[in-house]
Amino acid sequence: MPPNETARTTGYTLILPPGWAKIPLRDGTAEAVKEIVDEAARRLSADVPKDRLVEARMELHRQLGAVVKDAQKRDGLDLYLPVEPLHGHITSASFVVAKLDTPLRDGVTSQDVMTRLVADFDFTEPVEVHDTAGVRGERVLPANPDKGVEVGSRHVDYVLPVPSGEAPTSSWIVVGFSTIGDGEPAGDFADILVELFDALMTTFRWRTE
Repeated sequence: MPPNETARTTGYTLILPPGWAKIPLRDGTAEAVKEIVDEAARRLSADVPKDRLVEARMELHRQLGAVVKDAQKRDGLDLYLPVEPLHGHITSASFVVAKLDTPLRDGVTSQDVMTRLVADFDFTEPVEVHDTAGVRGERVLPANPDKGVEVGSRHVDYVLPVPSGEAPTSSWIVVGFSTIGDGEPAGDFADILVELFDALMTTFRWRTE
């Protein structure tokens, strides 16, 4: 059931698919990154020489650090990404849960805010998540070598108003998914990953007290 009129929304929960991990972006970030790196090193230790293992640990830590920093710049609460190999490879996909605080001005509705947040997307549609009316947007961004982006990427955002009882909402949750697929963001593999993300969003629930 969605939050009732007197309940206070304190967060959210969702069910992750096997092989995915959560990195909190406000507290406990360094510990979560270290745990992921340590687990990856344990999986590699039997097959990789010690000196190469140290290099691999440093490179993974660098890569995770860059992804975390980007997610934090987007007001992220949590970052989710696959950490276990699928058919020998880590899937290039992730999603960020971010919270935006934007009090409504006179004449501006919650729908206006959500529409604005997905205005640049190729395709948008209304969605309902845990009995909360929101908007889903989808787009493909091309490669941009001038900015260091060597391959295109597929993006799906869910924008949801945070339930606030009888008062007009002043906060929104944006759950933003991105993937390069297998190098073709509009290809079949990217389609499968988007379907996985959409299925995951059916498990999203508000946490209240």
